[in-house]
Amino acid sequence: MKRLPLLPTLLVTLAAAAMVALGVWQLHRKTWKEHLLARYAANETLPPMAFPKTSFGDDALFRKTYATCAEASDWAREVGRSADGTIGWRQIARCTRPEAGAPFFVQLGVSSDPDWQPDWHGGTLSGFISHAPDHRSLIEEMLSKRGPKPLLLVADTPPEGLMPNSGPDRSAVPNNHLAYAVQWFIFAGLAVLIYLLALRWRGRVLVTPPTRG
Repeated sequence: MKRLPLLPTLLVTLAAAAMVALGVWQLHRKTWKEHLLARYAANETLPPMAFPKTSFGDDALFRKTYATCAEASDWAREVGRSADGTIGWRQIARCTRPEAGAPFFVQLGVSSDPDWQPDWHGGTLSGFISHAPDHRSLIEEMLSKRGPKPLLLVADTPPEGLMPNSGPDRSAVPNNHLAYAVQWFIFAGLAVLIYLLALRWRGRVLVTPPTRG
């Protein structure tokens, strides 16, 4: 019986084991995400809370909230949808607080004109908690030391001239970890299968007698 080549076999075994480990990790992530989505669903039924003064993660996403914006500045526009599904530009401002606490972001409403800016300088707000726009890639987010994504107050009632914001949308929180897990398991199986086929082909080549001229 021919011995397996040590180094290639070791490399393929380690690669397949790593892929299986990644698949198992994605299954754990799937369970974690299901619990997280259940928490978000429960948040929508809780009474309103004051918008957090410090960043504390995503535990309060989709919960009703309120805050006072002493001054709005640094306006930004992001593509989004209004409450009736119209595609437009979300009008987002950075707000300072009348009392101590970190500034926060507010999404006032949706406009059809990307160059239009609300004549709004601050006031009392109510709405729900969501994520502020964050343009980090997935790899940057995993490696970033900036902490959790910034939070955003999505206002219930927009100023004059803006379309209302869409409501909480848990479907925007992806839960595709099962698909990723299946992909990693398939990759591991294919790696082993291809290696076995390569060994079989190599064995046939080695035992094929040379042709005589």
